Amino acid sequence: MHSPLFYPSLFAGNIWGILGLLVGLVIYILYLITLMKTLQAVSPSARRLEPGLVFLLLIPLFNLVWNFFVVIKIRDSLKTEFASRNLPSEGFGFGVGMAMSVLVALSLIPVVGLLTGLAGFICWILYWIQMSGYRQRLSQH
Repeated sequence: MHSPLFYPSLFAGNIWGILGLLVGLVIYILYLITLMKTLQAVSPSARRLEPGLVFLLLIPLFNLVWNFFVVIKIRDSLKTEFASRNLPSEGFGFGVGMAMSVLVALSLIPVVGLLTGLAGFICWILYWIQMSGYRQRLSQH
């Protein structure tokens, strides 16, 4: 029997898969840091979720349920903070965040999951951008 070293293409495929997972994990952690910093920009009295708890989204399967709570709690925190600072109120990413949560959960369904996963990915990017924008607005005021 030959060592895997004699099959470099097989070994390289595994490395690319592992590298892809690591890059994806780093990107997801950057997203979670954005959520955490957004909550940190909210005064402690207005927070409905402790900033560090967003990292519970790293737990597989649990994150499918916890994501709904994170979206709701961030919206409620931002709503309270914006009202206390007399800033114009808006949706605070709730629509896109809930759509993302539903679509990501539905992505587990075979066949349908391909389309809902792609749509969920797009909503995830939009939600990330919105949360970054809210953090910047709170930092400016």
